Amino acid sequence: MFTLDEARTRLAALMPQLEELIGVRADLAELRADLDGGGHSELGGLAEAKALEARLYAALEEIADADIEVKGFAPLLLDFPGELDGRPVRWCWLEGDDGIDWYHRSDTGFAGRRPC
Repeated sequence: MFTLDEARTRLAALMPQLEELIGVRADLAELRADLDGGGHSELGGLAEAKALEARLYAALEEIADADIEVKGFAPLLLDFPGELDGRPVRWCWLEGDDGIDWYHRSDTGFAGRRPC
């Protein structure tokens, strides 16, 4: 369980890793599009695609191992389990957000997002 301040601190510490993950995801998408189109890619071939996939999944597992819920990876969506007024909530970060400024009750999911 994270307090809001703990979740924000953890997110700030994770940002370099998240930015790298987003870059790997973009490289993989471009490489796959090039390979699927039968063309050449400056990013490599099948071996490089497999390596990028491995890096992507390893990064996602590392986040999950830190008790942070990965709800999506394109766009990247993370939930930090917490509690607010005695209710279970998820402090919510969506790729593109400056920080954790949203939460939702655990039983409502993304549709129940509210400002912190």
